[in-house]
Amino acid sequence: MKKVSTLFFITLLIMSGCGSSKKSLTRGNYDEAINRAVNNLRKNPRSEKDILSLEQAMNIALEQDNERIRYLKTEGRADSWDAIYQIYQKMYDRQMLVRTVTPLNYKDRTIEFPYVDYLAEMVIAKRNAADFYFAHAKQLMNEGRKESYRQAYAEFSRVKEYVGDYNQINDYLEESRYLGISRALIRINNNSLVNFPQEYDKELLNIGISSLNSNWVEYYTTILNENMELDYIINVNINNIGVSPDQQFEIDTLVKKSVEDGFEYLLDSRGNVRKDSLGNDIKTPKYKTLQCALIQTIRQKECTIQGVVEFVELRNERILRTEPIAAASSFENISARAIGDVEALNAQQKEMIKTATAPFPTDFDMIFSCSDALKISIREALQRNRGIIL
Repeated sequence: MKKVSTLFFITLLIMSGCGSSKKSLTRGNYDEAINRAVNNLRKNPRSEKDILSLEQAMNIALEQDNERIRYLKTEGRADSWDAIYQIYQKMYDRQMLVRTVTPLNYKDRTIEFPYVDYLAEMVIAKRNAADFYFAHAKQLMNEGRKESYRQAYAEFSRVKEYVGDYNQINDYLEESRYLGISRALIRINNNSLVNFPQEYDKELLNIGISSLNSNWVEYYTTILNENMELDYIINVNINNIGVSPDQQFEIDTLVKKSVEDGFEYLLDSRGNVRKDSLGNDIKTPKYKTLQCALIQTIRQKECTIQGVVEFVELRNERILRTEPIAAASSFENISARAIGDVEALNAQQKEMIKTATAPFPTDFDMIFSCSDALKISIREALQRNRGIIL
């Protein structure tokens, strides 16, 4: 009996979690009350409190929606048709929801809501809303601002959503989309005293700029055609390239190592060979010292590149921001040769003498080796300043 009572209590807790339609009704949340009542009535079509809540909430919601539609139509504003359509859509959806549980039997009467055909009114409202958005979007197109083109695109999109075959809507969408995009050209300017080939420019701009694009901003590294309209120029100015001279120096080290070299007899004070407790001669290890001269050759060379990324707005011909960039690369080769007994060397030193002396890289090799680090610096500067390209 105790188990049955516990199960019943748990069931009540679960059912209460479905939500009270009466509470929602009391708070004036009529659509919430309708949704909760329908959910509860699907489980228990005889729930009187949910039947009454549904009836009352439905009547009030319909009355409020019809009043709102009458007011908006009487007001006669062209920009109200979208709101009118949304209300009709809500009324239609609500009606279809309630029909899943009606008719309902309550005491001696049947509760059922008359079916209303909203579709004709919805079509009219959608068409009128599309007309308004189309006319307003065309006005926005005449303002000549990026923000206006983008808003026009959003409103032309609503037109197509409401009336898919609206007059030339695809052309207007394409035009507003094109005019609303901000285009930024990234280019390399070598202001240093070092000339490098054009391929190096292309390599520096190989930074995956497409991932920087957003819905309304596109980055380019080349001008696609003569009619391409640019809004921003991003100058990557290489101002200084420094390549150090070839540097080579040597480090001489004398390596010594003591190794076992046979044995000798241990003598007593009289010069006789000492014996152990068993009468055997006592021997001790004999050592010798190995020597090897290790001559290390160290070759080094360094390169540094410094510059700025300059963000320029073309409309007002002003520099929005400059961001410093820098990169460095280094070359080092350590080789060695040995004079003497190589057995005096440790394992690391033996590996060192196997390393061949590498030739010094050319100045351009050093500059090119900076490209990866410089590309990262350029990309990070672009990434940090995406917010100023509007």
